[in-house]
Amino acid sequence: MPSYNEVLAVILGGGRGARLYPLTQMRSKPAVPIAGKYRLIDIPISNCINSEIFRIAILTQFNSVSLHRHITRIYNFDSFHQGWVQIWAAEQTMESADWYQGTADAVRKQMLEIRSTGAKYVLVLAGDHLYRMDYKAMAEFHWQNRADITVAVQPVAKEEASRFGILKREADLKISNFVEKPKDPAVQDQFVSREDPARPFLGSMGIYMFNTKVLLDFLSEYPGYDDFGGDIIPHAIKTHNVYGFDFDDYWQDIGTIRSFYETNLMLTTSNSPFNFYDAKLPIYTDTRYLPASIVEDSRLKDVLIAEGSRVLRSEISHSIIGIRSQIAAGCVIRDSIVMGADYYERDWGGLPIGIGANCHIEGAILDKNARLGDGVVIRPFPRNVDIDNENWYVRDGIVIIPKDVEIQPGTVIAP
Repeated sequence: MPSYNEVLAVILGGGRGARLYPLTQMRSKPAVPIAGKYRLIDIPISNCINSEIFRIAILTQFNSVSLHRHITRIYNFDSFHQGWVQIWAAEQTMESADWYQGTADAVRKQMLEIRSTGAKYVLVLAGDHLYRMDYKAMAEFHWQNRADITVAVQPVAKEEASRFGILKREADLKISNFVEKPKDPAVQDQFVSREDPARPFLGSMGIYMFNTKVLLDFLSEYPGYDDFGGDIIPHAIKTHNVYGFDFDDYWQDIGTIRSFYETNLMLTTSNSPFNFYDAKLPIYTDTRYLPASIVEDSRLKDVLIAEGSRVLRSEISHSIIGIRSQIAAGCVIRDSIVMGADYYERDWGGLPIGIGANCHIEGAILDKNARLGDGVVIRPFPRNVDIDNENWYVRDGIVIIPKDVEIQPGTVIAP
């Protein structure tokens, strides 16, 4: 059996993240905060560390300063450890002046770096998924089946099939066909891979393990193939040994404002399908050395509250209260995500960071360092409503206050 040290993990940092805008107005998708104190990039990096894969490269290009700062500050192995976490940013070279054109093209533009690692296997991961996975099991599956490429697959229900790339897997676990987001039921019926009538299909999770030579050959021989799911995997199925590795646990693509909102609020419940409280497989992030939170004479129900916060005489339910959040007295917060602040500030004469007194916040996302004056009212809009305002946005009915924005006292944002 090969060594896990022969595996290089490549995490795709994503492009503009338009579907997560305005949360990606000033940061890349993997840098978006989640669960009050983490960032999305912490998930795949932690999975790698827990799986004993210690050589990790992160491909970045768009609004990446905060992501770079987060990674370089946290993920440093000591001098006696062979592992590393590196940032491979998009760059102009003699061969190409273009930005990454897709997932496969991003890896193509880093072929020299991949070769220099000497890794025999490359594990390609996304930087915007929430899940906990043992990549060692996937690597051992890859080696035992002598696969050229292994695709992580998850059971998919009939009603969800049109949202996924669906793979047809045979009895020997080899993938024989692929269709991207099939909407025709007749086409779907040709891709049944499981006997479970409720979840008869297998969907690609966007997690791939390649033999390095196979990956580099594809990237070199097919310069027009810019995407793994749309180009390389469908071609490879016809010419190489491509296997499907089963993963039947919680997995969520945080690709839209709605999925980001619902996934975060799911974490506030006691029966959440994803658990950050796992002593054996922790999710790592910045050690900020913040004080414990203060909650004064308040009512909290189904609330995830991060450290360094202060809540005064307020009522909060089904909400995330992020690091360093400052919530004044008399507030009502429901079904909302308050991301908190990047720093504490002294009184500077303007609106302070946080939520002022007697605010009513419902169905909203308040990004980092938002400043809400006293008496601000925010209520959700109907589903599918999108609005662009100078100081706030609505996406799929969810009101979003962008990072560093001030909302003046008495402002009402409601249908």
